[in-house]
Amino acid sequence: MQTERVDLFTDGACSGNPGPGGWGVVLRYGDHERELYGKDPTTTNNKMELTAVIEGLAALTRPIPLVRVHTDSTYVLKGITEWMRGWKRNGWLTSAKKPVKNAELWQRLEAECSRHGEVAWEWVKGHAGHPENERADKLACKGRDEAR
Repeated sequence: MQTERVDLFTDGACSGNPGPGGWGVVLRYGDHERELYGKDPTTTNNKMELTAVIEGLAALTRPIPLVRVHTDSTYVLKGITEWMRGWKRNGWLTSAKKPVKNAELWQRLEAECSRHGEVAWEWVKGHAGHPENERADKLACKGRDEAR
């Protein structure tokens, strides 16, 4: 028996840092696909990368046994798989005892992940011809352009 699975392909975009930004998501469940995007008039690229994953997970209307998140953001990937444990242990402070940037988004991401069985993280090289990553990038750029 195959485990029920959803794939999320996510990306963020920003002009200036901070500046107008957007996020994009391609959700795939079997043969079904859905595209989502959003915008923020004053944001950062890292916030948009995080928001894309959060909004993709939030769009899932029920718990899913396996969600695979495909991201080109090493910030998101390392944050969730390596750094978060230490941040939480340190009361949301970095090893340099400074407040974690975007802590509220990391906490929202953790809450969204906890709704599902397993969330697996896969890094994809951005702007390298990965079809779904390119689609997510186009959606993020659409949001960014609308935010201008």
